[in-house]
Amino acid sequence: MIEVSRFWRDPALPFVEARRVGDGRKVCYAAHSHESFSIGVITGGRSTYLSGGNQGEVRAGTTVLMNPGVVHTCNPIAGQAWSYLMLFVDMPWLQTLGFALPVQTCSTSPALYSRLLQLFADLFDSQQEGREERLTSFFIELPSYLQAACEEPQNAHPRLDAAAAFIRAHRLDALTLQDICSASNLSRSYLIRAFRQRFGLTPHGYLLDQRVQHARAQLRSGRAIAEVALEAGFSDQAHLQRAFKQHLAATPGHYRDANLK
Repeated sequence: MIEVSRFWRDPALPFVEARRVGDGRKVCYAAHSHESFSIGVITGGRSTYLSGGNQGEVRAGTTVLMNPGVVHTCNPIAGQAWSYLMLFVDMPWLQTLGFALPVQTCSTSPALYSRLLQLFADLFDSQQEGREERLTSFFIELPSYLQAACEEPQNAHPRLDAAAAFIRAHRLDALTLQDICSASNLSRSYLIRAFRQRFGLTPHGYLLDQRVQHARAQLRSGRAIAEVALEAGFSDQAHLQRAFKQHLAATPGHYRDANLK
């Protein structure tokens, strides 16, 4: 039987992380985002899929793509089984390749699906040589599998964007809603309503998501959970545990101590 969930990391490829989920019914998420670029394949069953302003259903054979900072979630439909593989890639490494973030949030291309499955197989095989070269080739060629960008540009909301940027810059501080309002020159009522419409989370939810992302990065380096919890702005380890599990469907300990290969 395939494991319910396993993280994969390798010191030889520090810019990439993968996750295998064999039973998506036991790995459910609240709306959240990542600092990395995320791409994965649905390998069995079907689930809901929300990414930014796009919402629908994905099933086996579908590739999903999630840009950094975009709020998203995937969860089972009426308790039905589903499974998937996900790849999380650090943006600085991708930028060295000249990688441009895609507009497309999912694809049903059989060729892309097959290519990604092979890439996962290569990564998980610790004896496989040339894994970084295969990753490089995949991301250079990824645009050829996707549709050309045809969506209209999103309307600019400079004050809301400023509010989000302020939260990101001060995510480890004891922020209040008034701090965010003052920094963005917005009223409390407008900020709460409009922020959620634009980002899919309330300002508090966005701050919590940012703190979980910080904790994730620190735990990946093996730091003590209690120490990371306080640094990230959580009241204690239990508070971090609840938020981490809600956002990433894994405990901080399970994530930190995942097998490196």
